[in-house]
Amino acid sequence: MFISRIELVNWRNFRSVAVDLRDRMFIVGPNASGKSNFLDVFRFLPDIAKGGGGLQKGIDDRGGVSTLRCLSARRDPSIKIRVELKDDHAETTPKWVYEIAFAQQTRGDRKPYLIREQVWGQGKCILDRPDKEDEKDKDRLTQTSLEQINANSGFREISRFFEKVTYLHLVPQLVRHPREFSGPGISGDPFGRSFLERIGSVPEKTRKSRLATIEKSLQIAIPQLTKLEFVTDLKGGGNSASGSGS
Repeated sequence: MFISRIELVNWRNFRSVAVDLRDRMFIVGPNASGKSNFLDVFRFLPDIAKGGGGLQKGIDDRGGVSTLRCLSARRDPSIKIRVELKDDHAETTPKWVYEIAFAQQTRGDRKPYLIREQVWGQGKCILDRPDKEDEKDKDRLTQTSLEQINANSGFREISRFFEKVTYLHLVPQLVRHPREFSGPGISGDPFGRSFLERIGSVPEKTRKSRLATIEKSLQIAIPQLTKLEFVTDLKGGGNSASGSGS
């Protein structure tokens, strides 16, 4: 399964954006154009699917709704994310569609809360919130159904898929968040600290196959790259990936 389309409204610096995704995508643009902001949604989706924090922690880790919301979103204070999931590009109807819209409470604890959460399976709506239970207990709207085991049984495949999404953005994050690379690791390893360790932990045959795939992808962006190697530092016990080119 893969994400075939993503739509964002009022997400960070994007007033509205809709993108069809393929097996391999390249995002190119000048500094501060929003590349990292767009990719951050792929970190956010696993966050809202995790129990023990979910929506509240995912938003809090990013500085709150006011930080996430596009500055030009004056009339519509909500942030919306819509994701389509397919098993094959040839499918005309997505296997799953997950849509969420959230804002911040204007009174009380001022927590983020759900304005809408919908799940569609094979073109049929199987979840539409707020529902009657939400009307009875407004605190339910501070959590997604994805993060609740007793609520996601009909579409748990989506939660498990989001939880497996890996986001690695190595060099920029090393510059922006140096403390994350010197102290204890954080859950999910979003900054890729263990990237080389994970490469080194697999059998050599598997490692060579994966490096060959990475090498081919890099050569599209860097034609001068001729070879990518994985080298183990026998003295220091560390690992490194090195590339050579002409």
